[in-house]
Amino acid sequence: MKICFIMYPWESINPRRDSSLRLVHECVRRGYDVAITNPSNLTIRDSITYSYCQTIVNPDRVSIGISTFHKNCKFKRGMRELQEFDVIFMRDNPPLDPLVLNFLDSIREDVFIVNAIRGLREANNKIYTAAYYYPEHEIIPATHVSKNIDYLLKVIKESDSDKMIMKQLNGYGGSGVIIVEKSAVNNIRSLLEFYIKKSNGESNYVILQDYVEGAENGDIRVLMLGGKPIGALRRRPASGDVRSNISAGGSIEKYRLSSDEKKFCKKIGKKLVNDGIYFAGLDIINGKLIEVNVLSPGTITDINRLNNTKLQIKIVDYLEKMVAQIEKAKENEITKA
Repeated sequence: MKICFIMYPWESINPRRDSSLRLVHECVRRGYDVAITNPSNLTIRDSITYSYCQTIVNPDRVSIGISTFHKNCKFKRGMRELQEFDVIFMRDNPPLDPLVLNFLDSIREDVFIVNAIRGLREANNKIYTAAYYYPEHEIIPATHVSKNIDYLLKVIKESDSDKMIMKQLNGYGGSGVIIVEKSAVNNIRSLLEFYIKKSNGESNYVILQDYVEGAENGDIRVLMLGGKPIGALRRRPASGDVRSNISAGGSIEKYRLSSDEKKFCKKIGKKLVNDGIYFAGLDIINGKLIEVNVLSPGTITDINRLNNTKLQIKIVDYLEKMVAQIEKAKENEITKA
């Protein structure tokens, strides 16, 4: 199988923690033709989409140790036609440049892309989570997305809660997540202006979300594959911080989903798969869906360590299954023709 990872620079990887490195290593271990590239390397020539890739050489000599593999990995560098790959795995950090999806549009019928272009377009930022509104079940906390300061002030003033969560629309890793106290009425406008107004005269969208009781105890990160949960952990914020993200200083604990939580995840999973989102991370607090992470969900390494497992095996098995299904469907089409 041929697979290309569109991701951050190889040199920036922290071997001890990086999830993408585990996926690359598993593919190389299986003897795949594995290449990595960066979104900035995409190009179109004569109506064909290429990328300047680093193709891993001597895959039969792959080291068992992740750190050694990362350090000693050898590459052959050069342009490759993206249509030659069976799988394109998007693993770059958010926010995603929409133009990247325009490049990939030309190959979407020929290559299995994780996640699908239509899914990435819909879920590229935190607005997507607001789509999980079901009248019969409040899956998400009340959520407002805007850059109208007067409107957001009104939302805060009329909220039944004494506090709300505010975050950047395109933030990740817990960056820019704060609690807005209703009692700090004299500071709220200044805070909104700081988050929304940019020095060049433009403005940013922000998200205001009802504060979910129990958030001070952290959240549950669930990794979803093919619409089903494959692993979870609890994240607890550092003292004096609202953010549970590990990159923001939070800690992690082993966690086993309850039967109700599994049903909750599977309900969400149906929409994920229908939207072309095959691999995602869910952030859940007290039965509420806070975020859906679709571009480069992490915590594979942490869940592996806490449960003595290797989620990358399940993920790559899934890729093999999907590629086999696509190839079989193509064969059936040829037979019918």
